[in-house]
Amino acid sequence: MTAVPRTRTHNRRQVLVTGLAATAALATSAVPSVAAGSPDRSTAGSDRPVRADLPTARLPRPTGPFGVGSTILHLVDRSRTDPWAPDASPYRELMVSVRYPAAPRGAAPRVPQMPAAAAAHFGGPEGAAALNLGMAPGSADWGATLSHARQDAPVHPRAGRLPVVLYSPGLGDPRTWNTALVDDLASHGYAVVTVDHTYEATEVEFPGGRLATMRIFDGAPPSGPDAVSALLRKVVAVRVADTRFVLDRLPELNRTRFGDVLDLRRIGMFGHSAGGFTAAQAMHDDRRIRAGINMDGQMDYVGGALPDGSLLSTVALEGLDRPLLLMGTESEGSGDYRQQPSWAAFWRNTRGWKANVTLTGSRHASYTDAQVLLPQLARQGAEPGDGLTAAVGTVRPDRATAAGRAYVTSFFGRWLRGHDDHLLDGPSGRFPEMVFSR
Repeated sequence: MTAVPRTRTHNRRQVLVTGLAATAALATSAVPSVAAGSPDRSTAGSDRPVRADLPTARLPRPTGPFGVGSTILHLVDRSRTDPWAPDASPYRELMVSVRYPAAPRGAAPRVPQMPAAAAAHFGGPEGAAALNLGMAPGSADWGATLSHARQDAPVHPRAGRLPVVLYSPGLGDPRTWNTALVDDLASHGYAVVTVDHTYEATEVEFPGGRLATMRIFDGAPPSGPDAVSALLRKVVAVRVADTRFVLDRLPELNRTRFGDVLDLRRIGMFGHSAGGFTAAQAMHDDRRIRAGINMDGQMDYVGGALPDGSLLSTVALEGLDRPLLLMGTESEGSGDYRQQPSWAAFWRNTRGWKANVTLTGSRHASYTDAQVLLPQLARQGAEPGDGLTAAVGTVRPDRATAAGRAYVTSFFGRWLRGHDDHLLDGPSGRFPEMVFSR
């Protein structure tokens, strides 16, 4: 959610990739909305065969000792009318995936990174590939990328009780846009619950192939800083409410779907961009979350300008009494906590354990699947419009992947398992790309 200066024209893609603070420019050319269940020009016929010559890419294998299983759940919150599309559903509907350590590989096929209709829309003109990454519509076969998880595989009998970690994606991104990191964490013995924020993500696929596409700019788009700030507050409030609803449902799901293997006394959360803000704010608002990671997500509501510390969130103003790791990038307006007003305020006000690492040579999307997928696609001729470096920086994809996995696993190992590998004690010779701040 790093902001960018307003000295040049911003299109929708540039705005979404920079996150919440730059929502104003996107609002001026609002994304066309599609109610759940209604036809969508960009997804009609999405089940047609994809051209065999389109570029494809692979996700790296998980590094943990376990295989990975996946269960997809459709959850309905009957206590809320959908805040973005009350005409589409009387209740708030969410899609979540649970990744977990699975028994040795069986007959179940590997799960695609994205379901078919969602993948087609993701790669279309109004999908996150175009809006957040600058990829030309139809330039890659996003549906061909497989995860390393197997659908509904049994939980590994030696995995024991599983700490639970929630994941919230960036603004516009689907819950599947950090599959490499999520699968890796699950392979180390965690149940990882990824949450789609319906009508804010560019697409969410429900059972039967029904798509719900972005509608956060329906009606009169906000045209000034105050209106944009109000929208940002609503975005975060809806996300936190989604998170707390999922937390409410976990005990029942644990009993009915997971054989009581989820350890609900050990819950963490992480997220990228707006999802990082969501993780921190949800921790502030709900004590069930014991530890969290914010990946490059500012924690204020400034709209239309660089954040200046004037509209801080309550988590920035009041801090936390539980551990939070800040993971920054070298995107413009980002960096370590001393370069971001909301992070600096959080740093001063928090009472819990805290640390800050910054990935050298990175960009805002470096903590997502973009870091490993885009270079592969670029080698096949499908490059982001502003170039590969503008999208994912100069850091080597394998080193960025290894560092991100190591720091996330180390953090949750320390605070949810009590296993401290000391990676977060200070600078590490294993990962010189990570600049450490305390």
